Amino acid sequence: MASPRLGTFCCPTRDAATQLVLSFQPRAFHALCLGSCALRLALGLLHLLPGRRRRAGPGAPWTPPRAPARRPAATRIVRAVAACDALGCLGIVVRSVAWLGFPDFVENVSQVNGTDIWPAAFCVGSALWIQLLYSACFWWLFCYAVDAYLVIRRSAGLSTILLYHIMAWGLAALLCTEGVLMLYYPSVSRCERGLDHTIPHYVTTYLPLLLVLVANPILFRKTLTAVASLLKGRQGIYTENERRMGAMIKIRFFKIMLVFVICWLSNIINESLLFYLEMQPDINGSSLKHVRTAAKTTWFIMGILNPAQGFLLSLAFYGWTGCGLSAQSPRKEIQWESMTTSAAERAFPSQEGSCVPRDGPAARKALHVSRHTSDEALSILSEGSDASTVEIHFASGSRNNNEVEPFAKTQGDL
Repeated sequence: MASPRLGTFCCPTRDAATQLVLSFQPRAFHALCLGSCALRLALGLLHLLPGRRRRAGPGAPWTPPRAPARRPAATRIVRAVAACDALGCLGIVVRSVAWLGFPDFVENVSQVNGTDIWPAAFCVGSALWIQLLYSACFWWLFCYAVDAYLVIRRSAGLSTILLYHIMAWGLAALLCTEGVLMLYYPSVSRCERGLDHTIPHYVTTYLPLLLVLVANPILFRKTLTAVASLLKGRQGIYTENERRMGAMIKIRFFKIMLVFVICWLSNIINESLLFYLEMQPDINGSSLKHVRTAAKTTWFIMGILNPAQGFLLSLAFYGWTGCGLSAQSPRKEIQWESMTTSAAERAFPSQEGSCVPRDGPAARKALHVSRHTSDEALSILSEGSDASTVEIHFASGSRNNNEVEPFAKTQGDL
């Protein structure tokens, strides 16, 4: 699990609340974390299997390979979130294995006058690794909400992904470094005691988490409002297909926030309880028994839910179809086809009885650009894989070619 208490454990002068949770069934806790992370990684690998490209049967017609398309920023952000979560889980696995398999090594972590620096270095390094990767994961989720809003507003360019990398990794590294320096001042073996010394470390850890909890719902709501306006602008009316597409995007945003709240709400509750205990003169008092029990319970819940975030988010983004290039969604493709076809019918009426097109090349080009931009923006939000975006663009391009050919033929006959 990801908690700033892991870094505090490396200090020999840790506070009583941190000692309370870290000394409560440590072997059982690390075994639980190890099992939860291993299950998350195994399910993550299993989730990728349905997305693999299937070979066509002996009687299936040969289809040429599709040209590679530029991956949208949203797809790269989702993969960055998955990578950060998987690497963070590996950090938890390594730390749990060390605590379970090398108890003598762990006992030297917080020795004040110890000559062996490797236990303390491992403790600080593993805690910093976990905090950095999960902080970057939070920043990437915030970037996903920002990118969704910018894509719908058509303000996202090719350079935005570079800005997202700078913001996610730069802010995560900056905040983690600042918090660690404040926590281990003047050194790991002589950490200062007191809340004023540990608060900066906790703030830098939970700031991106709270940002996602507060800012992402606001950005998602603004994006949904912009999606409704964009869908109405495609045909001038809000049909059933537009309502389905808007509802699909709304459900996706709801799943993302639901998974995030489920996986990280226990951290906020646990940290609040521990801070309350730290402010008490005696945390072992009988009146605080229920608070101590709640803190220990949420501590174990964190060990289960924190590693589960990556797999649950993959389900929220992709479902159980995997994230490979062969994943298809015929139902959604039909919706897109009917929407685009109806828009084309409105722009180009039936040509029976007339040999001259009513719209010129400029009008057709403007309609193609507008429809391609809205298709691209909506496909990025409604689909989680690259395949869906490529399919929409490929099908849209085929229809556009079919639309242009009759006009060229008619003009040639004239």
